[in-house]
Amino acid sequence: MPRTSRRTSVFTESLIREMTRVAQRHGAINLSQGFPDFDPPPALVQAAKDAMDAGRHQYAITWGAPELRKALAAKLQLFTGLPVDDAAELVVTCGATEAMMVAMMTVCDPGDKVGLFSPFYENYSADAILCGAEPVLIPLHPPDYRFDPAELRRAFAGGLKAFVLCNPSNPCGRVFTRAELEAVAAAAEEFDVFVLTDEVYEHIVFPPHRHTYFSALPGMAKRTLMCSSLSKTFSITGWRLGYVYASREVIAQARKVHDFLTVGAAAPLQHAVVTALGFPRSYYDELAAVYARSRDILLGYLDRTGLSYTPPEGAYFVMVDISPFGWASDVEFSHWMAREIGVAPVPGSSFFVPGENRYIRLNFAKKPETLHAAGERLLRLRR
Repeated sequence: MPRTSRRTSVFTESLIREMTRVAQRHGAINLSQGFPDFDPPPALVQAAKDAMDAGRHQYAITWGAPELRKALAAKLQLFTGLPVDDAAELVVTCGATEAMMVAMMTVCDPGDKVGLFSPFYENYSADAILCGAEPVLIPLHPPDYRFDPAELRRAFAGGLKAFVLCNPSNPCGRVFTRAELEAVAAAAEEFDVFVLTDEVYEHIVFPPHRHTYFSALPGMAKRTLMCSSLSKTFSITGWRLGYVYASREVIAQARKVHDFLTVGAAAPLQHAVVTALGFPRSYYDELAAVYARSRDILLGYLDRTGLSYTPPEGAYFVMVDISPFGWASDVEFSHWMAREIGVAPVPGSSFFVPGENRYIRLNFAKKPETLHAAGERLLRLRR
């Protein structure tokens, strides 16, 4: 038998998705994989039914149904303040997962270097490897997850082709300040680097923090590929609807990559989500408020356990320090926690360079009753 590709030997299956299976096996409350346990807005569910009844069962235009791209452009213009050409600057993808893969394949060749803040969402490193590129890690230093400008500049000066910026950050919940983003922008301009932004949590930001769209910074629209999705904003992670927004020159290439990766996202769901993109601005304010309340429930229980954590500024994850328990492996600890405590986390080593075993990630994208049930179980960690 011939051997499989070398690139598949240098990364593992997703620990996040693995921990969902572990949770199911042990009957644990799943605070690992980041999806809500509540339904989308009723109007959106009804719109999906209507799209089915209207016969929207065949392929949409490969790079996105026209009415969806028009609605996305209007929403982006509202929040970024940038003019958006729905006909030339957008491609609809199968979730932000495909969006990031499309973005990376559009700008990177084998042998290129891709910069990542560490901790990072595990897909980014795998995406780079699948492109034949080399991930270059720039540390965000716990517990506040700030970066050293000198380390940032040194990485860019080392010959990056692209830099991935997740803001708000998964897994650590940082919302980068405008000054921090301007430092990234200055490095990108100086060393002529593309910036691939993952902004799926753009509307889950907790006061006094504010989300700044990287492409809206002076001079950054031309070198930014904004990857986002509708999954987190409208609680439809299973619908797999995302998009890339970039200049027309870049999108012309990205559409080709997308076409040959997946052809297109689910047609009836593209038509349905136009309804959600028409929701008033108050919807987004309430979304952030709902997640702020969920965050406070989970953090309240963590306070009672006495464990250290970094309060999230955005997104719906919290990094918890498990070093007092003395486990050499955070993976083994996570399996033990799912089995014996009844709550499944994600091992923090999924997000860091090898050798970092001090953290687990919990998510609070759950109903209050789920979080209270999980919290009561977490209190067993005090023993």
